[in-house]
Amino acid sequence: MKILTNDELKKVDGGGFSVGFMIGLGIVVTFLIGVIDGIVRPLKCN
Repeated sequence: MKILTNDELKKVDGGGFSVGFMIGLGIVVTFLIGVIDGIVRPLKCN
């Protein structure tokens, strides 16, 4: 196992979620909830 220096640690890329991915996922989930709500509970437009 190699001990990394501070500069090497800053260059390491992780496999976590990015902010853009989380925003996109939120948009998709919100859209799907709206579609399901519209199918299950249709309301008339006033």
